[in-house]
Amino acid sequence: MVDTTPLTRAVDHFADRLRAAPQSRLQRSGAAEALALARELARWAQRIEEPAREPREMPDAGMFAAADQVMVAGHDLAVVLGTDSEVAEAVRVVEAARERAGV
Repeated sequence: MVDTTPLTRAVDHFADRLRAAPQSRLQRSGAAEALALARELARWAQRIEEPAREPREMPDAGMFAAADQVMVAGHDLAVVLGTDSEVAEAVRVVEAARERAGV
């Protein structure tokens, strides 16, 4: 079994940073970047779990739910990843999104 701890730590850290960010930062870029990441991670997990089915899009639940959406999508992806290289790639995706979000 692959160790997905680096991914869960990365998404938890990003979510914590979003929760601590001022509303103005969320409005400028943080929430939109978080939602885009959550949608990307959710699609990734769905493609692994149900490759024959078109992935469903995570809804926009608002800027104050973005942190939770990142956490849920990241933890869901962590459950289905099968290799260390997939985990490393997912961590890179999360870190890049966190940097773009400015948190």
